[in-house]
Amino acid sequence: MAHGAAHSAGAEEGTVQLHPKAPTIRLVIVGLMILGLIFAPWFAYPIFVMKLMCFALFASAFNLLLGYTGLLSFGHAAFFGGAAYFTAHAAKVWGFTPELALLIGMTGAALIGLVIGLIALRRTGIYFTMITLALSQMFFFFCLQSPFTHGEDGIQSVPRGHLFGVIDLGPTMNMYYFVFAVVMLGLLVIWRFVNSPFGMILKSIRENENRAISLGYSVVSYKLGAFVMSAALAGLAGGLKSLVFQSATLTDVSWQMSGEVVLMTLLGGIATLTGPFFGAGIVVTLQNYLATSSFPVTILTGLVFMVCVLIFRRGLIGEFYASKLGQKLGYRTET
Repeated sequence: MAHGAAHSAGAEEGTVQLHPKAPTIRLVIVGLMILGLIFAPWFAYPIFVMKLMCFALFASAFNLLLGYTGLLSFGHAAFFGGAAYFTAHAAKVWGFTPELALLIGMTGAALIGLVIGLIALRRTGIYFTMITLALSQMFFFFCLQSPFTHGEDGIQSVPRGHLFGVIDLGPTMNMYYFVFAVVMLGLLVIWRFVNSPFGMILKSIRENENRAISLGYSVVSYKLGAFVMSAALAGLAGGLKSLVFQSATLTDVSWQMSGEVVLMTLLGGIATLTGPFFGAGIVVTLQNYLATSSFPVTILTGLVFMVCVLIFRRGLIGEFYASKLGQKLGYRTET
């Protein structure tokens, strides 16, 4: 009797039993989300959904650094906005096709990430964060004064062009499915990166950097690799955004943009693959539907953030992963 009671108590205190069809249910959930995005243009304004997807990719790229490597950067606007300028310039001035313009934007963002990473990763903690912010602001003033960015006017009337010289991206629906395909590819790359041996080492660095060093890993090199990868994917999001809205402006490289991506990631849940997507959805939706309101959007966004931090400390998706239902479905929190 006593042994049975102890066993029962241990079972109650242990981990939640996994649902026998958990993998299938998770696949169904992912499939429904993808189907929702495929058919979204018939139920929502396509430009709005494209903006949401661009920022979801941006937040996911940032989460790669914060959630899986443990590095808080306040300079990601430099990669997002820098790639927007590079992509817009390549498409409008050089006449490149959209895929080549995006590639140039990603390459430019990766190079900026390499330079900033080599400088900022010499320090850790708050010092690293403040260095990324300072260098991002330096890039902002460069964009403000550089001739090719056209200063406060930005680069306007950017042509969407023809994909591979064949598919015209001018029609909204063609552009929508191009953005959808690129974002899905970007998220797939992040998933593969996180679940690779490289990603496992990044998680070990996040959990215990000194132990990773004692095991012989070159921690700075791994951090730099993650930083550059995050910068390149953030650049991909920025380049897409410049093609969707056919413009690149100083807003894309401002410190507020860096703050927004931090907010999106924390709202959704760090170290989760779908969390940043939902966080971006909340922020972009608030901005879109309150744009014509007399109530300041930033105040409401700040209130939502405060409530989420106080009630959902892991973020919305992070709390779902940590719940009994989430554990039954096989989700796990990594923070």
